[in-house]
Amino acid sequence: MDNNAHIAILDFGSQYTHLIARRIRELGVKSRIYPNETEIGQFGNSAIGIILSGGPRSVAREPALSHDPAIFQSGIPILGLCYGHQLIARHFGGIVASGIAREYGLAQLSIFNISAQGGSVAVEQYSIFKNISSCTNVWMSHGDHVETLPPGFTKIATTGNNSVAAMSQEEKKIYGFQFHPEVRHTTDGGQMLSNFVFNICGAEVNWTSDSMMEEIQKDIRRSAGDKNVFLLVSGGVDSTVCFALLEKTLDKNRVYGLHVDNGLMRLNESASIRTALKTIGLDDLRVYDAAEEMLEQLKDVCDPEKKRNIIGDLFLDIAERVMKEVGVEKNWLLCQGTIYPDTIESGGTKHSDKIKTHHNRVDRVNQMIDKGLVIEPLKNLYKDEVREIARLLGLPAPLVNRHPFPGPGLAIRCLCSEKSSYPPALEQWNNGTIVRMPIKSVGVQGDERSYSHPALVFSPLSGGMKGGLNWHGLRTLSPQITNTHKNVNRVLFLVSGDENKILDSTIKQAYVTKDRLDLLRNIDAIVRKHTFRDTSCNHIWQFPVVLVPFGYRHRESVVLRPVESQDAMTVSFAELPDSVLANIKQDVERLGAIDFIFYDITNKPPGTIEWE
Repeated sequence: MDNNAHIAILDFGSQYTHLIARRIRELGVKSRIYPNETEIGQFGNSAIGIILSGGPRSVAREPALSHDPAIFQSGIPILGLCYGHQLIARHFGGIVASGIAREYGLAQLSIFNISAQGGSVAVEQYSIFKNISSCTNVWMSHGDHVETLPPGFTKIATTGNNSVAAMSQEEKKIYGFQFHPEVRHTTDGGQMLSNFVFNICGAEVNWTSDSMMEEIQKDIRRSAGDKNVFLLVSGGVDSTVCFALLEKTLDKNRVYGLHVDNGLMRLNESASIRTALKTIGLDDLRVYDAAEEMLEQLKDVCDPEKKRNIIGDLFLDIAERVMKEVGVEKNWLLCQGTIYPDTIESGGTKHSDKIKTHHNRVDRVNQMIDKGLVIEPLKNLYKDEVREIARLLGLPAPLVNRHPFPGPGLAIRCLCSEKSSYPPALEQWNNGTIVRMPIKSVGVQGDERSYSHPALVFSPLSGGMKGGLNWHGLRTLSPQITNTHKNVNRVLFLVSGDENKILDSTIKQAYVTKDRLDLLRNIDAIVRKHTFRDTSCNHIWQFPVVLVPFGYRHRESVVLRPVESQDAMTVSFAELPDSVLANIKQDVERLGAIDFIFYDITNKPPGTIEWE
């Protein structure tokens, strides 16, 4: 097979497009991402399969994004995912509709087998579903659905709402999935992609990851040229790996690391970062105290996007200030520990929707990127890949496995409000009621940004705290609510506080202040103390703790948000052991500053990991 043979991925703006390419590479096959309008002739003879990505646009409600219709007559096997699935259906004469069959998160896929002509006996599996059981879990994120199959296509799988979850035209080797096989939460997604790549497209192994580090170092040398490199070091695994890579690849004297203590760090974090980096030989790190300056900039700011932009701009101001002090500003590049989820959530590809602006993707940074003044060695990697690079570099396990912490720090975990007296609202749901909370958070639904309310459910306990939590029931309940309530993108349950006081509680005016940050720091320290000391919590990938200006005694509320993930593109909420949750509850209540403790039981989608 041609060593340039590859799977071509047409990008229609999905949050997961780059993840598709990565999954193909994990199979040992080259993959390349192309703009959606790429013409079939531009693939040359080396594209042996085509995958149409998902995207935030609606096939049913908007004109289709431009694409070359000749791909459907090329004879090259095609797999459409989500938007791509719907695009195939419409191209071949099917009907795509909106609204009724919304699904976000896990769903159970029922797979059909091929039956003998005129009979009902299953004789074999469809080629795309070879070696996969008839029922399997898949990951959904869509608002539109295929209502009527195109002529010549067969419905080969469905979910609980009897939708067209998968379809095929076996003779033309064209397939469509409404779900996402590329995300880890789709149990047999790897096997489905393997079936398409090897069995249907006829691919052979032509890519390995052995040279990944060498390729990154080669890119650093090429991008840096003879310039100095200035790096903002947060202390997280991404920026630490960048620091170590730069010093390994370039002359150490050409690398300048700066840690900005912006007053938004966790308890004693800046000091511990400096100590940890010294132990691995990265001892030439300067620390800049910007706590007062940052709080002044964030004064009276509530909007999460404004917070992120202010923080990102101030980081750049400080970087430029320090570079002038040390005399490197005229021959320098700014290095950032940007990873791919930062780029895609910031709307960094042509048709992707902006979910939230990451601090390393504010307008000024984008302008510097356009001018060639920024180097980002990890920009195409995911968190677990960065951790693999960290291990290859010999970084210690505590740094490698450190929980991710956002660049804007606690500012985006400290919710704010300009006004007070927004009461919760009761809403009907399945012959019962839920409480629509008077706060909002960022989410991602169907590749689009959402900024909606969380719903609060009561009595999720089986026999109370002593009887344990009914986690299975909560995992079923959460997506049911978010799939049926368009104005809800998260689901919470009450851990602590008087549920009879919920409807009497209100949002109070609150901003990012030192007092609120100190309270949040103390609560976060309590959470980390109890989770880090208990090995049964090792499955937790990240644990945001969110301070919310909601209560009835002029106090605050706290949201616990433990999640499991591998790459941050999809997450499941994590289950805390009953004893750990009880200890956290007890210690937080002792602070005397919190009216309610809530637990976020939302997956991604529809809720992002961070609330802002």
